[in-house]
Amino acid sequence: MPTSASLSEHREALPVAARQRLTSLDFIRGIAVLGILVANVVGFGQPLDAYTWPGGFLTPHGEASDWLWVAQFVLVDGKMRGLFSLLFGAGLALMAEKAAADAREGLIGLQLRRLGWLMVFGLIHFYFLWRGDILVLYALMGMAALLFMHWPRMNLLVLGVLLYVLGMVINMAIMATPFLITETSLGAGPAMAETRIELIAAAQAEIARGQAETAILTSGSYADFVANNLREHLWEPFTGAVLYLFETLPLMLIGMALYRYGLFSGELDAVSVRRWGWAGLVLGSVVTLAVALWIKATGLSYWGTLAAFLAFSHLPRLPVIMGLAALLALSSPRCKGWLARRVWAAGQMAFSNYLGTSLVMVLVFHPWAGGLWGKLTRPELYLVALGGCVLMLAWSQPWLARFRFGPLEWLWRCLTYGRRFSLRRKG
Repeated sequence: MPTSASLSEHREALPVAARQRLTSLDFIRGIAVLGILVANVVGFGQPLDAYTWPGGFLTPHGEASDWLWVAQFVLVDGKMRGLFSLLFGAGLALMAEKAAADAREGLIGLQLRRLGWLMVFGLIHFYFLWRGDILVLYALMGMAALLFMHWPRMNLLVLGVLLYVLGMVINMAIMATPFLITETSLGAGPAMAETRIELIAAAQAEIARGQAETAILTSGSYADFVANNLREHLWEPFTGAVLYLFETLPLMLIGMALYRYGLFSGELDAVSVRRWGWAGLVLGSVVTLAVALWIKATGLSYWGTLAAFLAFSHLPRLPVIMGLAALLALSSPRCKGWLARRVWAAGQMAFSNYLGTSLVMVLVFHPWAGGLWGKLTRPELYLVALGGCVLMLAWSQPWLARFRFGPLEWLWRCLTYGRRFSLRRKG
């Protein structure tokens, strides 16, 4: 998830060239943190199943909303999380540079402390705010990425791509099979009849499990919400990490490689970067759109939408993520207007903004606060997301005008180093 502390916390100690790289990375992260709220707002305001499956909505999901599902699937879903994963890898590479230049700090020990505290933040987020947390995933995959820290950049890039492709094979075997059996002619024969019945029953059981928690989020107390998370979902932050292992870790390795190649500092040929950036973005998006239209034509079923998210869109998502990173890295130095400065500030405070929006969404939707959970349609949820984006853009720049770090970036830094740092800017 967001990694602003991994990059911006050392900003003032870095030479000018490194600070220029941070500006590009913060701008890309700002775009991502805004986009990830657009993706997550469905999971905040409706049952978590509704994030992938429109049938999980407690409000009507008509034809217009179905097309909005297609738009979100093609333009947003997985791409913003992928950008964060890429930037997390870049952050690991940057901290390796910083540690190599500063003999006082041991790289592995420092990184492990950072990632350990990130996991603590993630667990608090999961149990006490929202079960869509990915900070625990990032902490675990970041620890795994440390094993490859000293690999050459080409080896990192090749390994990252190979692991990502392996993830596609695994996801196709696990997540595409239920859809093909339940929704296509593959499961129509007598040989598959029993398997098909079992898969339909499994889907119904998962749906019923989600519906059993509806009462908590429509009329329950905050204590009920936390108790249910601890009782029913205690180990999900760790078991859920397995689901995204072959997406997140490979993207971190690719991010480390791209950082060392100079993508974020303008060291690569701009014409070539622009060419392969657009090629990846367009090609991957066209394939993703074809997947979305296919799944929509089959009726947006439970297994169909899961297969679309976790299996069929896995491979085309990679060129889109890399294409977005390339094009944003090229454009960020030329983005100087008032909106670009606010996007940059939101990215520098991505950690605070990510957890802060979860708190705001809880206050908007939970029954003991705003009480809107399960009551808004998909278009109305996007309006809430728009309000959250405006809030991030509104507060981040004024805060950074007075303080050196975002509030949670500062706390994370203090915990990592075991000492208190100055927060307010001098003068």
